[in-house]
Amino acid sequence: MTDRARLGVKDYPIAEKRPDIVRTRSGRALDTVTIESLGTGETGMSDLRITPEALRFQSEIADAAGRPTLGRNFVRASELVDVPQEEIFRIYELLRPGRAKSKQELLDAAAVLRDQFGAARMAEFVWEAAEVYERRGLFRFRF
Repeated sequence: MTDRARLGVKDYPIAEKRPDIVRTRSGRALDTVTIESLGTGETGMSDLRITPEALRFQSEIADAAGRPTLGRNFVRASELVDVPQEEIFRIYELLRPGRAKSKQELLDAAAVLRDQFGAARMAEFVWEAAEVYERRGLFRFRF
């Protein structure tokens, strides 16, 4: 994290209020990303994708606004930025009630998130879902 004061509600929306601290994937300052820089190739398409750091900034703002659940969602989202879409969709499908056939399927998905992608908080979320699904009998195929 950069050397700066903690973000608050006054910093929302961060892209407008604090573009000086938001960086692109290549490290460019957000306020240097322009249509012209895209046209010249100075800014690449990957620079338009959100970064884990920007999502953590949003988490700070949500917490400051008294919305801790939203803040935790932003932190989990920050862990998913570099997880391939195919993997996200696979796990999403498993999380739909009646799609995973066993608790172990969800535990295995949580292990992949944690071990292959370093997404510990997201893995914990899936692990908790496995516990709840087991308690509620949601592993039966429902359709």
